[in-house]
This record gives sequence, structure tokens and C-alpha cells, in this order.
Amino acid sequence: MLDAQLAAIEQVKPGNHFNQPHEVALQVITQGLVDLGLLKGDVSELIESEAYKPFYMHKTGHWLGLDVHDVGAYKVEGEWRELEAGIVLTVEPGIYVAVDDTNVDEKWRGIGIRIEDDVLVTDVGHLVLSKDVPKSISDIEALMA
Repeated sequence: MLDAQLAAIEQVKPGNHFNQPHEVALQVITQGLVDLGLLKGDVSELIESEAYKPFYMHKTGHWLGLDVHDVGAYKVEGEWRELEAGIVLTVEPGIYVAVDDTNVDEKWRGIGIRIEDDVLVTDVGHLVLSKDVPKSISDIEALMA
């Protein structure tokens, strides 16, 4: 999940469209689901058929502002809105395995993980506003110790 989130954050920059972080995260997540044995098949075909949706049923982020989910168009005239300096959005991919999903090995049932950061689009890229929150394996293990 961290790989998916980091790849998505790299797509947050002026000129990219709102859905680009999601598209990149979706690639990484679907490949990860295949690697774990939760899905079988070609990653592109699994994405095309939306086979990932039982595990990843939401977008990778949303606008963030004065309210937790600010209003605003994600598409303009049918096209994904282009990111521009000053926009703040979340980047929060996640996977969830239902506790009663008999299509997967029992060891995966009831597990869910989501990593969220708040990201500001800058003139030249992005700034992770929540960068000081621990999220790497080593940082979490150190915190828990």
C-alpha cells in the first residue's frame, strides 16, 4: 500500500489531472493483489474488468479544504480537472478484504489497510502537508516499540 501511495503522490503536480494519482495507485495495488494471490490474471485486464473492486472500491483521494470533503468539480466539460498550484487533495489508497470473502485464503479475511496524506499542489510539484506522520514500516515499528 505504501508503494501505491508514494507512486500516487508523485503524480500530484501542476498539469496532471485529478485522476492520475488514482490511475497509478490502481496499477500498483492491482499488481500487489496479484502478487499476494488475491487476484489472478493480467493486471491490465483485471483493471479493465474492475476485478479489483471487491478490495479497492473507492478513488485514491478527494479535494480537501475548509471542510473534510470540499465540494468542487472533479471533471470540467467531461474531462478530469487539471491540478494547479494551491489545490489541496488527499492521497489515500486502501485495500480491504471482507471477513466473509470465501474467494480468498482465510489468512487475508478481515484485513484492511489505508494510508492517507494531505498534499498541496505547488508551482513545481507538491508538498506533503502530513509528511511528519510516520507511515513507513520502520517508522511504525519504532513508534510501536
